Amino acid sequence: MIYQDYESISHVNELLRKIRVKENQLKIAQESNMAYTAQSIENQILELRHKLSESQDPELDALMSLLDD
Repeated sequence: MIYQDYESISHVNELLRKIRVKENQLKIAQESNMAYTAQSIENQILELRHKLSESQDPELDALMSLLDD
């Protein structure tokens, strides 16, 4: 059970890290007027957020609400 929780948290942390990286890349692409690149990165962010929502449980919902603040 503890190992399973650790794996779940680790997976969520990895997805959150990837989302933060993509958001930084998106900011750079937008500042550089790279419209197609920005659009591609936005799609990648949406895909990562979808993966994140698929793996959510009540504890994860609490974690995500903290990140939104």
